Amino acid sequence: MRPPIQGEETWVDLLRHGEPEGGRRYRGAQDDPLSERGWRQMHASGIEGAQLTGVVSSPLRRCRAFAERLAAERGLALEVEAGFREIGFGDWEGLTPAELHERDPEGQARFWADPVGHPPPNAEPITDFQARVVAAWEAALERHRGGHLLLVGHGGLIRVVLCHLLGMPLAAFNRLYVPYAGVSRVRVEPGADPTLYFHNRASLKEGER
Repeated sequence: MRPPIQGEETWVDLLRHGEPEGGRRYRGAQDDPLSERGWRQMHASGIEGAQLTGVVSSPLRRCRAFAERLAAERGLALEVEAGFREIGFGDWEGLTPAELHERDPEGQARFWADPVGHPPPNAEPITDFQARVVAAWEAALERHRGGHLLLVGHGGLIRVVLCHLLGMPLAAFNRLYVPYAGVSRVRVEPGADPTLYFHNRASLKEGER
């Protein structure tokens, strides 16, 4: 990576992992690898055509495996950041939405309506999740100032980062849809408000930035 330049804009691509083995679940700490379909989704994202200067990843396999491969192909050092791991879902960990609907439909509905006030039982508080994600985010921005960073992470992580950058209340967390292998791009520039360039682009155009 080239040395940081004071005052230069920093670009960050936020890439959610693809589908893990076992399909859609309340999967926080559960460390499932990507399925074959998940790998196809990651390759179809178009991120491999972006002009990156750095790669950082959650330590969980559904993010890290693709990040390791891409960083090695680009000759970039991979940074694995514990602060970017997914929020823990407590007693709901590993359940599918259908299974949770059978067990606790009211709890599931309350969580999606107000994740701050109605977290899953024994889950990581979303305010604690926000604090560790934002701390890791600010540190990564400082390390990569003036570059184009790829962050490979989770749906919850990306929602928290976007809420932070756009000044959205944390209660709006679940209003942001983040699909498997969706790409969002932000620009951060000293002295200016962050800019969301796009959100959930299915694939990048060849050669785009």
